[in-house]
Amino acid sequence: MQATSRTFKENAHRALRDADLQVALAKMKQGFVERRALAAARLPEFEALRDQGRAIKDHTLAHLDFYLTCFEERVTEAGGHVHWAVDAEAAQDIVLEICRKAGARTVTKGKSMIGEEIAINEHLARHGIEPVETDLGEYIIQLRDEPPSHLIAPAIHVTTKQIAASFRKAHRDLDPARALEEPRTLLAEARGALRDRFLKADVGITGANFLIAETGSTVIVTNEGNGDLTQTLPRVHIVLASLEKLVPTLEDASTILRLLARSATGQEFSVYTTFSTGPRRAPDLDGPDEFHVVLLDNGRSRMLGTEFQEMLRCIRCGACLNHCPIYQSVGGHAYGWVYTGPMGAVLTPALIGLEEAGHLPNASTFCGRCEAVCPMRIPLPRMMRHWREREFERHLQPQRMRAGLKAWAFLARRPALYRLGARIAAKTLGLAGRRRGAFRTLPLAQGWTMSRDLPAPEGPTFQAQWRARGGR
Repeated sequence: MQATSRTFKENAHRALRDADLQVALAKMKQGFVERRALAAARLPEFEALRDQGRAIKDHTLAHLDFYLTCFEERVTEAGGHVHWAVDAEAAQDIVLEICRKAGARTVTKGKSMIGEEIAINEHLARHGIEPVETDLGEYIIQLRDEPPSHLIAPAIHVTTKQIAASFRKAHRDLDPARALEEPRTLLAEARGALRDRFLKADVGITGANFLIAETGSTVIVTNEGNGDLTQTLPRVHIVLASLEKLVPTLEDASTILRLLARSATGQEFSVYTTFSTGPRRAPDLDGPDEFHVVLLDNGRSRMLGTEFQEMLRCIRCGACLNHCPIYQSVGGHAYGWVYTGPMGAVLTPALIGLEEAGHLPNASTFCGRCEAVCPMRIPLPRMMRHWREREFERHLQPQRMRAGLKAWAFLARRPALYRLGARIAAKTLGLAGRRRGAFRTLPLAQGWTMSRDLPAPEGPTFQAQWRARGGR
């Protein structure tokens, strides 16, 4: 996936003008936010589970080398293979080689953000292997030739009308006059189109929500069953996962699973939770002949021991996206790469560089809702501030912004001068805007006034009111 994070501002402006996108995003509050709140309220120990989940992941990251070694040993004992990929290119080559050895012509895929990160679909297609997405949301955006816009709802940016149009364009063998107004009919049509692909696929690729060091198992959660069909029907199953998906034991995975669905979709548990341990054994009725796990680093090991290590606790539930006012306004594509919303604002600069993704940590109101709902208690606002600090230190911000910050810092270090300047500015703006009560345009405030009026100040400054009420 080609990163366009450099043009976040332009991307965001386009998103705000996209009427269909705004209709689709308006459904997020009812779809995710309210259900998450209800699910958490129904579980008395929810906050305690968040503490346990954080402790599990912190312990794992502190001993990551040990648990990675244990995981590889257990996978090998079960008859599987672990492949280590330092970057996206290495992971692409590993997957392609496995597919070539299997003589694969078609590959089915379950949802995998790592697959998006390494652009595996494009890589396989360039080498004559057809990848077919089997998650309904991923299938829709594959037909539309778009990247996902959300961690768990990749097609959340698309309206039903747009989906119907894509299906009519792609499924030309069906009656062009068929009704496609209801989600049920769209689902049935996608199921029919994909069934034959499941049966013909030579290789199945899935992601992993968790990797379990104790047993060498991989865990995937879905609501459609596509993950099970992708990993049990083909002769070869490839799991794409990043290093931080590891947990020590089955019990640890079970603890975090109690948080995952509640935080993501408001369900107590996903419809399907599948544990895979190695290839098919003699007594097994189904399963692959080969089982491969591709473990991707791609910059994550550089985060260990830094102020960004806590980001590696992320379980990709999407709660921070669902509650973020920025994401709710512009959607995921504006962020310009695989990971979006608050978690993307922290993770993306770490993986593709601050020069490419410097806008993302600045795309935040710092309201703190992301941290408040994160099941792993990741301090996302704090880490966004760290990126802003690095951006300033490396002189990556526009000169105009740096000059403004220096001017503010000069005044902030001189309280008397700051208060005087604030009084003069408030009085002057109050008089100038007295007639309308607001400014339609104002020098140095175009970022605000281009989309809304700026209210004219009224009365004393905040600091003056604070002192008048006994503050210090």
